[in-house]
Amino acid sequence: MAKILLTGEENLKEALRRFKKMCDKEGIINESRRGAYYEKPSDRRRREESRRLKNIKRSQFKVEYGTF
Repeated sequence: MAKILLTGEENLKEALRRFKKMCDKEGIINESRRGAYYEKPSDRRRREESRRLKNIKRSQFKVEYGTF
């Protein structure tokens, strides 16, 4: 659950931008979009496997070439 606390100096636009960024980082919107329709278990496994491989390749790239 994403929550933000407003500071006294912060206006509503900045707070909304911070909230949207937090929701995007936590994956709340993507999760709700995925739950809107049925996803076959084979499709889910394929998606998760491709995400794992992407993370492995990204970490190997960071080790070889440094952080980007």
